[in-house]
Amino acid sequence: MKFLDELRSLDRNNIGGWPRSVKIFFTALVFLVVAFLGWYLKISDQQDELTTLAAKEDQLKQEFSQKQSKAINLDALQQQLDEMQDMLRQLLRQLPSRTEMPELLVDISQTALSAGLETELFQPGAEIPKDFYAEKPIQLKMIGTYHQFGTFISGVASLPRVVILTMHDVSLTPKDKDSHQLVLQGTVKTYRYLEDDEGGGKDAKLAKPTAGKSGGKP
Repeated sequence: MKFLDELRSLDRNNIGGWPRSVKIFFTALVFLVVAFLGWYLKISDQQDELTTLAAKEDQLKQEFSQKQSKAINLDALQQQLDEMQDMLRQLLRQLPSRTEMPELLVDISQTALSAGLETELFQPGAEIPKDFYAEKPIQLKMIGTYHQFGTFISGVASLPRVVILTMHDVSLTPKDKDSHQLVLQGTVKTYRYLEDDEGGGKDAKLAKPTAGKSGGKP
């Protein structure tokens, strides 16, 4: 009761005249308020940091989940890629090589002759390197019947190596008004694979065969 009476009788304009017990009380009170404010501000900063870390944790968990999913599928994707590369190598091995191309052109010309076609023009052009193969354009003019052209195409398909002939600006017209013969004229292209020393580009380094060639003419 005495302490409460002292508080009621305090002179705000004469702090120095306050009783000692009251001074100690207010000093302790100020200290506690300052300490509480410091603690609150520190806890508030830590709470913000904790919230930021929690959000970062969620983000890292999502990234980990995505990377884990990709890692699980990586082996399967790599296996599929290896299988596709092997298939491409197998296909490339069936195309003519650099050393086989001259003989292949002779074989195509001889096949046309054997089919009964009259060859007025058979002129190979310069090769055009691509990613992992080279194009060989051939200007030609052949005369024969439908049956003879069919025999020629069948003969080319029967050659030891895979021969791909694509037509570019090729026309097939009757030789004469009353003739059963046709004139095939234009440019065809055949293809071969690039050797390791020909620098066929990045895809070529990946896809070109490394094993020896099988079949075909020596």
